[in-house]
Amino acid sequence: MPSGVFHSHITNIIGNGVALDIPKVIGELKSITDRNVPAPKLMISDRAQMVMPYHVLFDQYEEERLGKNSFGSTKSGIAPFYSDKYAKIGFQVSELFDEELLKEKVKRTCETKNIMLEHMYHKPLLKEEELLATLHEYRDMVAPYVGDVSLFLDQAIKDGKRILLEGQLGTLKDPDHGIYPMVTSSSTLAAYGAIGAGIPPYEIKKIVTVCKAYSSAVGAGAFVSEIFGDEADELRRRGGDGGEFGATTGRPRRMGWFDCVASKYGCRMQGTTDVAFTVLDVLGYLDEIPVCVGYEIDGEVTTDFPVTAKLEKAKPVLKKLPGWKCEIRGIKNYEDLPENCRKYVEFVEEQIGYPITGHAPVGLSKRGRDTESDANIQQEEMLTFFSNEYSICIST
Repeated sequence: MPSGVFHSHITNIIGNGVALDIPKVIGELKSITDRNVPAPKLMISDRAQMVMPYHVLFDQYEEERLGKNSFGSTKSGIAPFYSDKYAKIGFQVSELFDEELLKEKVKRTCETKNIMLEHMYHKPLLKEEELLATLHEYRDMVAPYVGDVSLFLDQAIKDGKRILLEGQLGTLKDPDHGIYPMVTSSSTLAAYGAIGAGIPPYEIKKIVTVCKAYSSAVGAGAFVSEIFGDEADELRRRGGDGGEFGATTGRPRRMGWFDCVASKYGCRMQGTTDVAFTVLDVLGYLDEIPVCVGYEIDGEVTTDFPVTAKLEKAKPVLKKLPGWKCEIRGIKNYEDLPENCRKYVEFVEEQIGYPITGHAPVGLSKRGRDTESDANIQQEEMLTFFSNEYSICIST
């Protein structure tokens, strides 16, 4: 769900770029209203494509087939979903409301998928009547929320409405510019926000990239600044929101120090205008804080992010900065942070070459604004977070 669901004046939109898992969306909506939160204004694009139950199964079957060569998938159906989308055999939300089209497409889908299930994976076959019944359930779930999102946003822009695009996943998971093949299945760059929302690219005025004050990752792939053992366990336990564990899978995240090389590259590819530096308070237990400032590859040090084949050979070049050894949560002004904490932020900012203008959950800004004024300004500007899937919040 978009982040504006707790505000009655916000229209929350799920754009066409989302891999739409209808039961999960409705489940999240119910989890909000079950806690006596008023039902949010919600709109779902009629052009969004749906994650089907068989996508999840195919994801699991393929990881099982690959064995030790698996990609570390979350097994939530994303790769099979995008495979179908670009093979032009996926299901679009609008198709739920055309019964004859739906029946014909279900028949073709079962024929195609059952060939793979029978001869490649040796798993139970799909049944047309069961798949059609599932799609009817999905139709009934989303019917109150479906609309023409791009048309709605076009009018919102003309009316001067304030728009926030938001999403997840960063540059290194992009299929073109990331650590291929250990990537996701659609673009994670901010430029894709225009496509995922159905708006002109020039309407994106500001791009805020979100960086943790350390590194973490779920899944396989090169991770140059990765740490292990007790050192990683301690950072994992203290990090995130109740620990660093995958939001989808619950798997323990791989942990590492802040990587200036990867972050500088990520900001460049995103077209970053501002960096939001998060979970800075987590590092308060450390006497010294290592930061990855370069990669050593075949005996040479570089600060430029390489292609995956070279990345696999890279060793981190670390610089240790003094820690601040105190709690910083609750501090509202940047100047009130411990000197070593400010030096850490400023060192990272210098290394990546992009302005760090906000810090969370400390709740302050280097520009001198507090959390509330930052939130107000963010509602007044058009922003986008780097992601492969876009939800949109509109302030009315």
